[in-house]
Amino acid sequence: MLKHLKMVNVGPAPQLELALGQRLNLLTGDNGLGKSFLLDVAWWAMTRVWPAELNPALTSGKRALPTDKKAKAEIGYSFPGVSTEASNNSEFVASEQSWKFPQGRQGNPGLVFYALADGSFAVWDPARNRNIGVSEDSEKSPAAYVFSPKEVWDGLPRPDGAWLCNGLIRDWASWQKEKGQGFKYLKAVLETLSPSAEERIAPGALTRISLDDSRDMPTLKMPYGQEVAVVHASAGMRRVISLAYFLVWCWEEHLKASKLLGSQPDHRATFLVDEVEAHLHPKWQRSVIPALLKVMGKLTSAIDVQLIVATHSPLVMASAEPLFDSEKDAWFDLDLEANKVTLTPQPFAKQGDAARWLTSEAFDLQSSYSIEAETVREQAALALSQEDFNKSEAKKLDTQLRKVLSDTDPFWARWRHVGEKKGWLP
Repeated sequence: MLKHLKMVNVGPAPQLELALGQRLNLLTGDNGLGKSFLLDVAWWAMTRVWPAELNPALTSGKRALPTDKKAKAEIGYSFPGVSTEASNNSEFVASEQSWKFPQGRQGNPGLVFYALADGSFAVWDPARNRNIGVSEDSEKSPAAYVFSPKEVWDGLPRPDGAWLCNGLIRDWASWQKEKGQGFKYLKAVLETLSPSAEERIAPGALTRISLDDSRDMPTLKMPYGQEVAVVHASAGMRRVISLAYFLVWCWEEHLKASKLLGSQPDHRATFLVDEVEAHLHPKWQRSVIPALLKVMGKLTSAIDVQLIVATHSPLVMASAEPLFDSEKDAWFDLDLEANKVTLTPQPFAKQGDAARWLTSEAFDLQSSYSIEAETVREQAALALSQEDFNKSEAKKLDTQLRKVLSDTDPFWARWRHVGEKKGWLP
């Protein structure tokens, strides 16, 4: 689990620094300011490998490079070690085009799970992957497991043709046929990630979808009574079920590996999720954060979860209000000020509803209206304070307001009251 992250001369700003909460961490900011970059660096700090280095099929997760090629670049990070606090500082070596870090085992961050925005997934398991800081030549274990969107569904092969992971379709079907613990876990996780009790995500019967595809295909029971093959589900449902599958697969494989090693399963897990609301309907956006914080509890009762998520959704921010605890949670906002990117730890103040989050520090909008409605309202509000505003112009504004505002908009009461008082409107 990650406690601290600092970047100097790497990324969108000369220096960025985060003191992370032990449970929930929210990252907000406009496109292009560095939210995904921060998640990539957080993953690297805990695993020492960039996702795209292990899987070139990825379109993101590339190695971070210095902003100024002639200046010193550093990434500092700390996370709980086995028995002590592990703190490290890595420098970029230009001649090798790589990041240099201290050798030897440097502590164990626990299970690390990264859901990238494009549907890729990356997993680091302390029982199955290379010890952090140990050189590649001295260990046969893979550095991590990184899946492209296609490999999530169809499986991840090794270069020699063996399978590191069977993929969602084959594993789900196998678990369902066996009716064992894996399938029980999957059903429990799917239920936890469901948007509501009325719209539970539940497995249906296995089926075949093509004469040319011999695989038994998992299905989902839909609220309207049909069973739909998982490959035909909506983008939002595919995002959720792939997330559920990976949590179960990771935990099942971690238990098996721990048993083989004669060690206890790890009790820590960190989730990195980019655009946590991606493809999700608003009612799902309101439930995804609470669900992710609870979901590992369906797999084991003895685990601490740290969640680091990037979001553009006011509904996601609003959903955090009932559970946000400043003692163990944090919110970081990226902004562009005077053509410079800044990262600010923000005090989490309840806004009351999602519309108010749009005009908060998280999203910096002037209002929750359309651009056209916002412009006309501003013009009308200015006209109300002008003594010499004439009746003809007022009627034009009134016509424009009727095009962009609903009949129940609260601005009408003020506009009509002042307009009638000044004789602009009948």
